Amino acid sequence: MVSQTEQLLLALMIGVIMLGMGSSLTWRDFRRAFKRPQAILIGFASQYVLMPLIGFLLAIVLQLPPPLAVGLILIASMPGGSTSNIFTYFSKGDLALSVTMTTFSTLAAFVMTPVAILLYASRFMTSEISVGMGSVISGLFVMLIPVIIGMFIRRRNANVGAVLELIGGIMGVVIILVLILSWVPRNASLLATTPWQVYVAAAGIGAIGFFFGLITATLSKLGFRRSATVSLETGIQNGPLALSIVLLSFTGAIANDIVLIPVLYSLFIVIISSGVTMIYRRINNQLQQRTVALL
Repeated sequence: MVSQTEQLLLALMIGVIMLGMGSSLTWRDFRRAFKRPQAILIGFASQYVLMPLIGFLLAIVLQLPPPLAVGLILIASMPGGSTSNIFTYFSKGDLALSVTMTTFSTLAAFVMTPVAILLYASRFMTSEISVGMGSVISGLFVMLIPVIIGMFIRRRNANVGAVLELIGGIMGVVIILVLILSWVPRNASLLATTPWQVYVAAAGIGAIGFFFGLITATLSKLGFRRSATVSLETGIQNGPLALSIVLLSFTGAIANDIVLIPVLYSLFIVIISSGVTMIYRRINNQLQQRTVALL
């Protein structure tokens, strides 16, 4: 289902995206963020408590077969995807908060992702379907290395860091689109016979994450701009990392089944995020205009 060329692209994408993320950060960013930690804590709870639970409940309600249920819970247990930073920028959300939340969830993933997978996916695991925690942690560790390198580059040369940050963000969207354009036509017959429940799960996990992330942050009185940022961070998961973990943990037919939802999620999340971003941008523009009028 996923060719060696696509696997290479995934590895390249993760490396470039994480390098770009690291290039956007300084230690001052962490200190500043933790002076007002409420939004980060709410985003953390949405990412690692709310999303895995949503994935688990969707798998039960839609009665997904074990391989597909594991794939859904796996994508729901991932840290935030760096493409959320791009969508946050275009939605006129809080970009600094978005980058910090993505990085924080990535660092926390070393503990929280394995815990979420064990807690929610164990019900669906069999002797043939067992996500190796070693593979999960290895994937996360490999992903952290370019973040550290990016931070070092930013510290040494801020201009180079800014360029890498831009390249990393754009590369994430471009390579996802390339993978989709190459994968979808080759697997057209598979997609034509895929049950509707799978499409609902793949599209629904992100859409529901956006909704509940927004509601949770709004009830916490963060203001719309920050609430929209938390919403995008909650719904946009690191799909490439999930794909990499599947390819590290499984082979053959089982891998093809498990990888289906992460691949479809990567397709739908770009489309859904674009629509949500336009809505958030319009609301943020209206709020900004009202603020200017009052002044």
